[in-house]
Amino acid sequence: MALTKLTSNLIEGGTGTDWVTAIQTSNFTAAAGKGYFVNTTSQVLYVNLPVGVVGMEITIQDYAGTFATNKVILNANGSEKIQGSALEGRINTNNATAVLIYQDATKGWTSQDVELNTTTISWATPTGQSLTYSTPSPQSSAGAETTTFTTTTFTATLAGSTISGTATIAGLPSGITAAQTITGSGAGNTLTVTLTGTFPATDYINTNLTLSGLIVLGPPVVDFLVIAGGGNSPGYGGGGAGGLRTSYGSLSGGGGPAESNVTFVVATNYSVTVGGGAPIATSTANKVKGNNSILSIPSGTITSLGGGSAGGPNGARTNVDGGSGGGYNNNYTDGNNAGGAGTANQGYAGGSAAAVYGADGGSGGGGAGGVGVNRNGASGSDGGPGLSVSITGAAVIYAGGGAGGPSASPGAGQNNPGGGGTGPSYNGTAGKDGIVILRYQTGYTITNPGGGLNFTTAVDGSYSVTSITGGTGNIQIN
Repeated sequence: MALTKLTSNLIEGGTGTDWVTAIQTSNFTAAAGKGYFVNTTSQVLYVNLPVGVVGMEITIQDYAGTFATNKVILNANGSEKIQGSALEGRINTNNATAVLIYQDATKGWTSQDVELNTTTISWATPTGQSLTYSTPSPQSSAGAETTTFTTTTFTATLAGSTISGTATIAGLPSGITAAQTITGSGAGNTLTVTLTGTFPATDYINTNLTLSGLIVLGPPVVDFLVIAGGGNSPGYGGGGAGGLRTSYGSLSGGGGPAESNVTFVVATNYSVTVGGGAPIATSTANKVKGNNSILSIPSGTITSLGGGSAGGPNGARTNVDGGSGGGYNNNYTDGNNAGGAGTANQGYAGGSAAAVYGADGGSGGGGAGGVGVNRNGASGSDGGPGLSVSITGAAVIYAGGGAGGPSASPGAGQNNPGGGGTGPSYNGTAGKDGIVILRYQTGYTITNPGGGLNFTTAVDGSYSVTSITGGTGNIQIN
């Protein structure tokens, strides 16, 4: 008798594809030997695969051409495999006709249109703020969506500079966050960024992260203004201003050229002494210079010399040299006499005095901006001008010479730091105290380990300005 009916047991693996006519728009469980039209227009769909039989096929057809937008995710049954892996599979090619064939327990369900449902993240070297970055390690990792991302680290540093603050990091993949730690507080310290989280749904290939918002400070470069105390006036002559040394701006008209600024070493003590002004004279012969101001620096010291005292009357007429020189006190019995000498690049000489019959009088003390005015008449004369320096952010006149008396008008700046004492009478006046001012990048701070200094700090734009008005002690910049 002829065979009139084809039975499935005569064909190994089944009788071919039996298409399900209903369009699949939600998650479903597939059966062996079936074909499915799958519409992912509205959402990602999950398909649960059955227990495999060698040679069995399942066909999945992209009904709407949307698999690249909303993929199909395949879940194997129990411990079975997809493409030889325990991970999920996915179909994400538009208009795909994916034929899944079950090979065996080792390979499981396989198809040329199926790939493992993993996300790959690879990294470029981060950029931003001119820092030196290491490439993130590991540079590439892969894992299933929502599974734990492989912990990744990278570092940033800049030779000779200090990093502080918290970075804003642009370009992080979805689901991944960054923690930050800074090791060290000095030049060349290191920022370490640690990336953790879960794998996102899409690949991020050669991902570029950009850092911003950190404070990156070069070595602490400091501008200085160091002014010594002014000399006193025991009589009619004007006291000399304290010596002035600075790296900020121009010493136009006085004191010589500005000096170079100084690069300090962080977390290192540097001594500072602010010179006091000479006290008021206790007698007409009590000629006292101002006290030196001293700032130690890595290469040595910056020393400004105290201002010279003025000459007094009655046998004590000669003046005293100093940062700026004191003015001469004269009467009708004296000839022409020069004022005290100033110190190069710190100040100027005091004024000279000529004989004036019947009257004592004094010439002006030297200032940081010019010589004291000579006394050529019965009255006194102005002190040498002070010097305008804008190291604090505002123009301030410092270290003016004291005026010679009697009846002299004040010398410019004589009442500011480092000013010389005036000579309106036989008593005279004291010299003004000196000052040390330091200007440096905001982000650094100056402290006074052990105390001993009187100081305040203000901000001028992107710079901090510390004014030390008295005392002796150490400073430290950090």
